Amino acid sequence: MTTNSHAKPPLAVIGGTGAEGSGLVLRWAAAGYPVIIGSRSREKAETVATELSAELPPGSAPIAGDENAAAAAAGDVVVLSVPYSAQEGTVAQIAAACQGKVVVTVGVPLKPPKVSTVWRPAGGCAAQEAQAQLGDGVRVAAAFQNVSAAHLKDLSYAVECDILVTGDDKEAKAIAIELAAAAGMFGIDAGPLANASVVEGLTALLIGVNIRNKIKSSGIRITGIPRD
Repeated sequence: MTTNSHAKPPLAVIGGTGAEGSGLVLRWAAAGYPVIIGSRSREKAETVATELSAELPPGSAPIAGDENAAAAAAGDVVVLSVPYSAQEGTVAQIAAACQGKVVVTVGVPLKPPKVSTVWRPAGGCAAQEAQAQLGDGVRVAAAFQNVSAAHLKDLSYAVECDILVTGDDKEAKAIAIELAAAAGMFGIDAGPLANASVVEGLTALLIGVNIRNKIKSSGIRITGIPRD
């Protein structure tokens, strides 16, 4: 992702109407990234874009909305933030528009009713399944699986959760780490895409921690790494 002081590349956030996606949209737009929200319904995407735009501070980048395929086509980088149950169908809608681009997957495979128990799908993990479906023309990185949506829309809130980034392409991981920083978080290269199975599994673990401690925003921090 090439950026300069004058413009940042547009991001397509597929599933940007949900709790996690909309929080990331708000933070990235506030950091200067134009965002196109993708949804199955263009009307819903446009409605949420209008609502989020009203929450932005002066000087932020614009937020727009469109249906999934059009949003993916408009973004230089595509962020896939949909429930695992909707991933396969959504990827089918946007696959053609994602060719040649970086796709950052946020989804986690959770199996109701025991969503606090780690479950791995047949393809290893959600990120690997997305990569297989999208094909070699798309570089997939996985990130943001472990951050709670509870406070993302509060731009003054300092998120106390590191972002573990996995992927088989160095540039794709670097882009995801850059996006983590833009959203006010610390991104860490956590190795190849296969490692996303561990990162995704941590989400189920954190859900259990939240339940047992009657909280909503547990996260993870990696010690020993120098940071600003």
